Amino acid sequence: MALVRQHDERAFTEIYNRYKGVLFVHAYRMLENAEEAQDVIQDLFTMLWSRRSEIMITGSLSSYLYAAVKNRILDQMAKDRNRDRYIDSLAGFMEEGEYITDHQLRENELSHLIEKEVALLPAKMRQIFELSRLSNLSHKEIAAEMNISDKTVKKQISNALLILRKKIDVAFSLLALLLS
Repeated sequence: MALVRQHDERAFTEIYNRYKGVLFVHAYRMLENAEEAQDVIQDLFTMLWSRRSEIMITGSLSSYLYAAVKNRILDQMAKDRNRDRYIDSLAGFMEEGEYITDHQLRENELSHLIEKEVALLPAKMRQIFELSRLSNLSHKEIAAEMNISDKTVKKQISNALLILRKKIDVAFSLLALLLS
């Protein structure tokens, strides 16, 4: 390593040739993947050359290299776990987002359908229905405002709901047929 610190490429080549095989086997045993093991070894020797003047090895070179391989693999495994957690989290978010978006879309479609069908009700029935549902007036308040009986208001609202239920049921049945 003293020669490598002095930029001796032949010394580096000798270290590389001497240790690449045994380090690869060591990495492969831990990773069980030849490409990943090769990447770890290549990465280690690249770092060894690029930081040659900074690296201070106190024990044996082989111990340092084995420990460096092991640490790189453990770092890689930690990154993989974090990546997998992130991907799982992202997938969950996307799935939930799709559900929420789909739910909102259906809700909007239903609202538009109801508005459209309410607009098609006979004028007086629509007015009574809107006063009841949109203005939240009681039957007595509607009757007083429109100068009609409570029973008429109740009957008109009942008829409006019956018409709307039938039309919405038909629309949902057609939608279900189209989707299946």
